Amino acid sequence: MGKERDLKLQSYNISDNRYRELKYFCRQYREKQSQLRSITELSSPSLSGTGGGNKTSDRTADTACKRAQLQRDIEIIEQSAIEADSEIYQYIISNVVDSIPYQYLGVPTGKNQFYKARRNFFTFLSLKRW
Repeated sequence: MGKERDLKLQSYNISDNRYRELKYFCRQYREKQSQLRSITELSSPSLSGTGGGNKTSDRTADTACKRAQLQRDIEIIEQSAIEADSEIYQYIISNVVDSIPYQYLGVPTGKNQFYKARRNFFTFLSLKRW
């Protein structure tokens, strides 16, 4: 595969740096899915009297917050792809998350339509991540 180029989305009010931020946010999608699956332990707060002064750690709340943030991040990516084009959103996700080029995806639409949907994806994602 050739060198991956950055999209130029200035006409969509997305700077080069913002695009890279969004791109690398998407690249964490599989990690976030894996982390979400692995966080299953919800336990009661630790009330041991050792260390930490008067601070009590609430692992249940911490775990719930982490799960909520991971779920939110995953949903932002998925919803942005669905809004961009509900018929090919899986292909958009595969392209931006896994860097699979259009020609290897087997997308049931033309190249121009796919790339337009991908640009729209980044527009929606940028608005949701603002």
